[in-house]
Amino acid sequence: MADVEKRNPADVSKWIIAMTVILPTFIEVMDTSVVNVSLPHIQGSLSAGVEEVTWVLTSYLVSNAIIIPISGWLSNVFGRKRYLIFSIVLFIIGSVICGAAPTLALLVFARVLQGIGGGGLQPISQAILLESFPVEEHGMAMAIFGMGIVLAPIAGPVLGGWITDNWTWRWVFYINVPAGILAVMMASAFIHDPSYVRKKGIRIDYLGLAFLTVGLGCLQMFLDKGERADWFSSDFILTLAIISAVALIGLVFAELRSKQPVINLRVFRDRTFAVGNVIMFTGFLTFFSAIVMLPLYLQKLMGYTSVWAGLVLGPGGLATLLVMPLAGNLMKKGVKPQGLLALGILISAYSLWLMSGFTLQADFSAVVWPRVVQAVGMALFFVPLAAATYVNIAREDMGNATGIFNLLRNLGGSIGVAFATTILSQRSQFHQTALVEHLTPFNPAFQIRMQQLLQHSGQGGGGATQSKGLLAFVYSQVLRQASMLGFNDTFWILALLSILLIPLPFFMRARRQTY
Repeated sequence: MADVEKRNPADVSKWIIAMTVILPTFIEVMDTSVVNVSLPHIQGSLSAGVEEVTWVLTSYLVSNAIIIPISGWLSNVFGRKRYLIFSIVLFIIGSVICGAAPTLALLVFARVLQGIGGGGLQPISQAILLESFPVEEHGMAMAIFGMGIVLAPIAGPVLGGWITDNWTWRWVFYINVPAGILAVMMASAFIHDPSYVRKKGIRIDYLGLAFLTVGLGCLQMFLDKGERADWFSSDFILTLAIISAVALIGLVFAELRSKQPVINLRVFRDRTFAVGNVIMFTGFLTFFSAIVMLPLYLQKLMGYTSVWAGLVLGPGGLATLLVMPLAGNLMKKGVKPQGLLALGILISAYSLWLMSGFTLQADFSAVVWPRVVQAVGMALFFVPLAAATYVNIAREDMGNATGIFNLLRNLGGSIGVAFATTILSQRSQFHQTALVEHLTPFNPAFQIRMQQLLQHSGQGGGGATQSKGLLAFVYSQVLRQASMLGFNDTFWILALLSILLIPLPFFMRARRQTY
């Protein structure tokens, strides 16, 4: 009781602010993955083709990617509180239209609205958190924020699958509405603009906006559709790549020359911020790739349902919930973030190495354990990285910095999925070719084994029909084994990428002496 009476009101307000900004952020991040498992139902309900229905995902990712880096600029133009509330309201409106959409075209349009509304929530929420907590408590603030960022993509497919199976796919969107309304009410009551946020006389950087929209839009479509179109063998994908490269290079030159850039790239002059973004981009690339590859392995090769595949990710989410606050407390007590970050990267690399040893005989516990290890590593990754990256950034530049940081995190995830699925496809094909070379009539060992299998099945010498049936079965097992080896190679490469990051945290230096 005495502790309650002595509690500082400022402490209470900052925790209320934390809950206020985390709620809409969690919903927005979850929405990037919650729709995935509902796509077959949406396709059937709206009579859409396979390629057409993927625009439900792509449209959201493209609009989201464009808004994230300019969220700090938009906050300065309109005011942070006003822009935050507008973003939540637009996200709610988009969700309602998505749920009620009678056609695919309207659904895609509504997903664009969702992406525009949701894009500003992550960086603005992070900026508000960092400003609401003193520097020595940034680790704890990022622990809270990180729990939402890490758990949302894990909870999304499980929740989406359950809602779709038990209700309809439309409720995947409708569930955003009550949480969004609550978020608007809390933001209206508890969020206030600092004096330096809304600046007068801001010029609109039209050239920068044009380069940004075209460059990031084409890049996101390139990443999302490249693997299915066999990358540069498709003229469409090649065109997207060229336009994206030209526009993004133009963006860099335009922003460095602009007096009031829509994205202030000069923030990369701070070495700590620059290194932190490199670590976030590559680290999230490996993390998100593994999150996508693991359910794919379980459902494609091990016969797991989407619900059981989600349950494999569940214990990892619990581990994250336990370890993230611990990491925040350690930093509050004086532990340097660089050491914790390097340890988190090492543990994450070890978990990916464990995944590279998966087999077709792996049981539930053998699959869950590497996921738990990965969750511990990522908890020690996100918290110190976010706290250390921003330590030299001035408060008036925080919105711009968080926008860039979150953009590179999202791009890391998108590029990671494209990279991992491409490696999986290529390595599976390589192993399939190598294994099939031995399935020939000229291989005595193969012929002997075929005869043994025919006898074991009770077919004796077998005729042509029996032999063909058995050969088809053997070939199907070869394909499974080749795919398994492809997964092993993919996880091993991701582990190697993680290991390469271990020295980088020690290049991060803070001008301040406390964290």
